[in-house]
Amino acid sequence: MGCPGSNKLSQWNLVVDVKKCVGCYNCFLACKDEHIGNNHEGYSRPQPSHGHQWIDIDVVERGQAPMIDLTYVPKMCNHCDNAPCMKVGGDAVEKRSDGIVIINPEKAEGRKDIVEACPYGAIFWNEEEQIPQSWYFDAHLLDRGWKEPRCVQSCATGALTSHKISNKEMSKMAAQENLAVLKPELGTKPRVYYKNLALVESCFIGGSLVRENECVKDCAKGVTVKLRQDARVLACEETDAFGEFKFDGLPPNGGDYEIEFLVEGKIHNVMSVVLREDSINLGTVDLVLTS
Repeated sequence: MGCPGSNKLSQWNLVVDVKKCVGCYNCFLACKDEHIGNNHEGYSRPQPSHGHQWIDIDVVERGQAPMIDLTYVPKMCNHCDNAPCMKVGGDAVEKRSDGIVIINPEKAEGRKDIVEACPYGAIFWNEEEQIPQSWYFDAHLLDRGWKEPRCVQSCATGALTSHKISNKEMSKMAAQENLAVLKPELGTKPRVYYKNLALVESCFIGGSLVRENECVKDCAKGVTVKLRQDARVLACEETDAFGEFKFDGLPPNGGDYEIEFLVEGKIHNVMSVVLREDSINLGTVDLVLTS
């Protein structure tokens, strides 16, 4: 049979691709529809109509108008292999052999300490029932033969995918697709993985380049833009039809950068930029043409 940490046993994992999430909240609504007013005996009591976000969406904003990125990050119980709620909850919190963590609705009565134990804020207190609750991977549906939880079924963009595979296979997938987990420094070993987290954790430097043509300023298309740091070229791209350029994936507090603008191989402008915690929109940049 194996144990929860076995490399041979198939266990449930969730992958969230934040690049594909459009903030439609279908997953949030599907969770509400499945659990509000429904008593799934042995798994959970009804979710309250208000105040609980077993599946929630964080909205992360980068940049300044008009160059702003919005990234939607679905969050839920991480079904950690080294779950703090299990350490506190004892037999009130179960780690199933398929990797799913379930808070027992009978044994967890009165246990507010289980809510406080979660470092992700994914456990909620049901005042009416006097129990802690969280998203339990819709185990009641999976045990009846469903191939995926409702949040995955309802996701129209494919941002959420579920995978019942061995730890070895999951580790291979994580390496190949550059998957990451939230708060890895905690050592909780989550089973919810994230793809394209750079859209949340990194910064960009961008702007819109214009040049004057017969006293009229127009978008400067096809200008080569280089990003340098410590005399090294970190990235190079061409401005688009709107004269826009954008260097993404930069570390917060990255320090001093230089941006060069080249036309036909000749440097026309050089800008110095200091990147701190937030992304930078340089706004409209005039291309200075020299004779």
